[in-house]
Amino acid sequence: MNLNTLLKKYQGQFASVVPLDFQQDTLFWFDFSENNPELAHFDLGNISQMNAYIFGRISDAAAKAGIGGYAEDRSVYQKSHVFSMSAGARSIHLGIDIWMPAHTPVFAPWEGKVHSFQDNDNFGDYGPTIILEHILEGCTFYTLYGHLTRSSLLPLTEGQHIQKGQKISEIGTETENGQWASHLHFQVMGDMLGRKGDFIGVAPRHEQGYYLEICPDPGYILNTTH
Repeated sequence: MNLNTLLKKYQGQFASVVPLDFQQDTLFWFDFSENNPELAHFDLGNISQMNAYIFGRISDAAAKAGIGGYAEDRSVYQKSHVFSMSAGARSIHLGIDIWMPAHTPVFAPWEGKVHSFQDNDNFGDYGPTIILEHILEGCTFYTLYGHLTRSSLLPLTEGQHIQKGQKISEIGTETENGQWASHLHFQVMGDMLGRKGDFIGVAPRHEQGYYLEICPDPGYILNTTH
């Protein structure tokens, strides 16, 4: 059984990674693709503009959080040098973003251990990042939590046991989370490819098949995918 099928089998049995009921609470689903005309003049590097747009839309919808975009081709990334590369801009989002206020608690969806963690302290990067390792029916997989508080990393050790539903972190502020509007980037990987404390979160279009195979839909854990 591949990881995508396995996660689908256990959908609804995972603990929520943030204090939300993804089936019952009002959520605002963002579109960061080229289909959204509101992004025509969107400046990824302007934190004030980003905050106003994201949290304005959430407020207008009377939603508890904003959600966006597994496998979404995000045109907004093509405007930033952070996601550029010689073969073309990286634009395929490999996780799901959950926009909620800074210091919102983050929980482990399944029992596991701390695989690795580090502060990816670059503009537009993850900032403080935690990666957990889990086993489900003998299958090892990993969950990544990006844009956290720096203080979240202090008590961690590699190999530390983590219980299902245990608080592992909080969402970071824009001054520590890679300079983004406050949110959690949540991603699932079936293979870490030898990496620690970091994993590509936005893939180039020409490699999207490869990375989407490694990184299955996190919506099965969040209980957003049907």
